[in-house]
Amino acid sequence: MFDPKDPSMSTIMESPSFPNSRASTLAPSNSSISDMEKESSTSSAAPSIQDLKIGRITLSKATAADHSSDPTSSNRNTNSSDEVIPDYPTGMKLGLIVLALCLSVFVMALDNSIIATAIPRITDEFNSLNDVGWYGSAYLLTTASFMLLFGNLFTFFSIKWFYLLAIALFELGSLICGTAPSSVALIIGRAIAGIGGAGIYVGSLIILTYSVPLEKRPIYTSFVSSMWGISNVAGPLLGGLFTDSLSWRWCFLVNLPIGAVTVLVILIFFPDPVRKVAKEGWRTRLIQMDPIGNLLFMPAIICLLLALHWGGVTYSWKSSRIIALLFVFGAAMASFIYIQYRNQDNATVPPRIFRKRSVWSSAFYAFNLGAAFLLSVYFLPIWFQSVKGASAVNSGVMNLPMLGGVVIFSLVAGALVTLWGYYTPWMILGSMLMAIGYGLISTFKPDTSASLWIGFQIIAGTGVGFGMQQPLMAVQVVLDAADVPTGTAIIIFSQTIGGAIFVAIGQMAFTNKLVDSVREYVPGIDPATVIASGVTAVRENLSPEHLRGIAYAYSDALAQAFLVSAVTASVTIVGAIFVEWKSVKGKDVRASIA
Repeated sequence: MFDPKDPSMSTIMESPSFPNSRASTLAPSNSSISDMEKESSTSSAAPSIQDLKIGRITLSKATAADHSSDPTSSNRNTNSSDEVIPDYPTGMKLGLIVLALCLSVFVMALDNSIIATAIPRITDEFNSLNDVGWYGSAYLLTTASFMLLFGNLFTFFSIKWFYLLAIALFELGSLICGTAPSSVALIIGRAIAGIGGAGIYVGSLIILTYSVPLEKRPIYTSFVSSMWGISNVAGPLLGGLFTDSLSWRWCFLVNLPIGAVTVLVILIFFPDPVRKVAKEGWRTRLIQMDPIGNLLFMPAIICLLLALHWGGVTYSWKSSRIIALLFVFGAAMASFIYIQYRNQDNATVPPRIFRKRSVWSSAFYAFNLGAAFLLSVYFLPIWFQSVKGASAVNSGVMNLPMLGGVVIFSLVAGALVTLWGYYTPWMILGSMLMAIGYGLISTFKPDTSASLWIGFQIIAGTGVGFGMQQPLMAVQVVLDAADVPTGTAIIIFSQTIGGAIFVAIGQMAFTNKLVDSVREYVPGIDPATVIASGVTAVRENLSPEHLRGIAYAYSDALAQAFLVSAVTASVTIVGAIFVEWKSVKGKDVRASIA
């Protein structure tokens, strides 16, 4: 009787390596030796060794034939088992590609934060105070809505040319914004730029997978992903600089030369990866793109973000508009989830991908990390301005300790993962430091010393730096070749939507507490007047005896927002614990290519 546990048979038993790609037409499942042991132990008659090996191949071919006859079958594929290990760029060529990717991610993320300090000048020129909310949300709405779609596009079509298309859309939107003759034109430009921005972030990380081998990729990923943190802090600083020194239009026009550099570098130095994607008819490819799922997902996200943006500010949470938006979101999202389950491998987010432990736990981690970090980026400058009396520019400077922590320790984490291979420990460490740092930030008072607010920011920023890129590494390690673009899009979307949702929740917590705090500390002033005046104006219009009370009112209210940040930071530990302990050094390089 054949004994599969006999060590002498281990070499003979090794089956051909077929990765679990999204394409069952090209590759069967990569069964392990333990799977074969299980099969042999439950079989009544053990086959010969030749039968074991040939039988698997024959079964796989039969399965492939069955699937290929059905145009709606799972054909999302790149035959990574047959691909040649790529000739990775090195030296100056690699340096230029990474620099171009860093620049593109920087301007993409910068566009979301740079406008904050430019809005007063924009509203003065266009007399468009009522449109202020749209200047920021138009960009965020389209960015979040199109991320998963770009994940699909990069899976099935040319990575290089769709990445360049994303940059072109971003540049077009920036040009429209920089030359906008009206507020409406500016909003349209922001929406177009947001579509391109969705493809830039996802595409940059996918291009990186074709430029650097997996075992060396963490340090390079840290360079690219740290741009997201840098831009969120640097945005208000650059926005104020351009607005005061040149014109608010340069907040958008600055993207044009930077984007042009990226286009030239990618066009010249990055060859379009050759992937053995099965040739399909337009009908099959359309089905694989999940058009119904995308048509449900986009309005669902837009309705959710609009409800969060308007709720409690423009309209009451009980108003018919907000209720209708939340209802449409719920109905569309429920339908989207059903479509994903029904379509399986032809879904925008195939359930088998999201069911992987490291994928859903990494998405959960990224969602809460994005929430914690963006909350602090949004509300810390308000604390410095309203409580410490700092100017807009100085408040950005006072936020630099967090930026330093994010950037430095993102690079440190990348180097450590590159050297050691394991990323999960740094996710856990990041969760612990974020929870401590943001918990300490929630204790800020008007008399908090500089040494404390600097130190607390460094702790929180260090935690963000250690954890920010690790979810991306986790999905690249556990997913097959054809699934990496979708996995990357899931992580980036989770990080983006987490920040968008919890900034709105933090805003609600802040506003509600501010009303009570103003009544407590400055009983003679109407809370509605304080909220409507804004941070700067309220300090300019109040008498000195009221300023101390307002500072305490703002500090108490902002502590609620920081507390939300601390909670989301603490919750990241749940995602970190469930991420599998795997190493970037332990995966076949061929299977790491998206």
